[in-house]
Amino acid sequence: MMKVAVYCRVSTDKDDQINSFESQQKFFREYIDRQPNWELYEVYADEGITGTSTKKRTAFNRMIHDALLGRFDLVITKEISRFARNTLDSIYYTRQLKQRGVGVFFLNDQINTLKEESELLLAIKSTMAQEESRSTSSRVKWGQTRRMEQGVVFGRSLLGYDVRDGKMTVNPQGAEIVRLIFHKYVHEGKGTTVIARELRESGYKTLTGSPNWRNTVILKILRNEKYCGDLKQKKTFTPDYLTHQKKYNHGEETFVLIQDHHEPIIGRELWEEAQREIARRNLNGNTGAGHGNRYPLSGKIQCSVCGKSFVSRTRKRKDGSRYKAWRCGTAVAEGKRHLDPVGHLAGCDVGYQIRDEVGMEMVRRSVNMLQIDNDMVIDDITRIVLEAIQDSQSSDHRAIEKLEKERTQLKEKKKGVLDAFFTKSISEDDMKLMNAEYDRRMAELTERIVDSKEKEGSGIDRTVLERDIRHRIGEIVSGKTASDSFYGYLLDHLIAYPGRRVEVHLKGLPTTWTYVLENPKGIGCCTENDS
Repeated sequence: MMKVAVYCRVSTDKDDQINSFESQQKFFREYIDRQPNWELYEVYADEGITGTSTKKRTAFNRMIHDALLGRFDLVITKEISRFARNTLDSIYYTRQLKQRGVGVFFLNDQINTLKEESELLLAIKSTMAQEESRSTSSRVKWGQTRRMEQGVVFGRSLLGYDVRDGKMTVNPQGAEIVRLIFHKYVHEGKGTTVIARELRESGYKTLTGSPNWRNTVILKILRNEKYCGDLKQKKTFTPDYLTHQKKYNHGEETFVLIQDHHEPIIGRELWEEAQREIARRNLNGNTGAGHGNRYPLSGKIQCSVCGKSFVSRTRKRKDGSRYKAWRCGTAVAEGKRHLDPVGHLAGCDVGYQIRDEVGMEMVRRSVNMLQIDNDMVIDDITRIVLEAIQDSQSSDHRAIEKLEKERTQLKEKKKGVLDAFFTKSISEDDMKLMNAEYDRRMAELTERIVDSKEKEGSGIDRTVLERDIRHRIGEIVSGKTASDSFYGYLLDHLIAYPGRRVEVHLKGLPTTWTYVLENPKGIGCCTENDS
């Protein structure tokens, strides 16, 4: 008795999902009952999920898992577009199942993957289904853009506005908080971190009902053009209809901007003043945004008392020049240790600052105290760099071989399409469509092969390369040209203790160095400790 599994992907229309699933179940049960020696194992169904990717199809993935465990012998499904609209997925999974002796039978297409000629027909039909998905995606995208241009709002509610049925209406309670944020930022000159702390201590709630305001939330509100009545859409887009992954739009697609679209919460003049103030503070490093990898000490200074990372602030000297300093994130956001309005302990008493140049000087001193065999280090790093370059070149050569193999396979598929046409397995229109697709992919592959070969041929003499690498590494190791980023790479973290005591930890070393800051500008004594 052959055990048969059924796979369904039912309608994306929620009102029709139940009926669709029940009708498909009934159809497949009756179909299996009519086949001698067939026995239904299980019906696997994904409800309302796109077929262009298998990542989120829970039932589909469970079915594949069960098949690989040998729990049934055959899968039947309505058509290829129900199974997968991605050609690669169709071929990959049917091959995988075939290797385990499990076939897939597509009823409408009359393709059984256990038969010899099935893979060519499957590739042709899958490509056509994939092209249909692309066309559908383009039509949906075009329709959404036209609706955006007509003023329909795509998106969720936000602080101060309720969004329902594509329209925005002011939410009075949220609007009050938005006006307060803009007033504090522009008229009172307060920073985003201070505003977040004051809202938290005053008991205001975020859109989600949380009392935990963050400076990044404040900054996002200040930058949102919706609060002055404008609507800017297509801030994200989906570049690939197969993966459905969204990306931020940095100019890849045209934004849809409608001015004076809805009732504003704040005046345009105030919003524009806020944008100028954000730009001014950003120039001085005061917006409260993260620094990423621009600063070697970013995220690497920890408070020994509360465990928070130190954050940077730009300070102004008496002569008008500016400098960067780091302080405990808790102390900045909540002040000194105290009881908040509800009686909870808040704040941190490690309130001293570490100037950026002082922190880097402690790291430099610690590195320079290491006993390093410079020649050995230069030899090791040079060898590693050269091996990496050689591996990269080998990888490029393998990539060219792979591309050429893919191009050969496409040529064979083109021959197969003609054979299928002459044997009347496919129509003339299908044949032309497939040939056009293969020609396009052949042109792309040829261009990539030419580019890769040009890159591979532009090699540098190994002797000259090794000499230049050794020279450059020698200057870095000796400290002649070592940059802050070099020392930042060697640094694991700093720990700030009460009493202005700072401990330096370098990567992979048991030794630590402890410094006492005599004043904001200078470093006092240093103690070396082996753990």
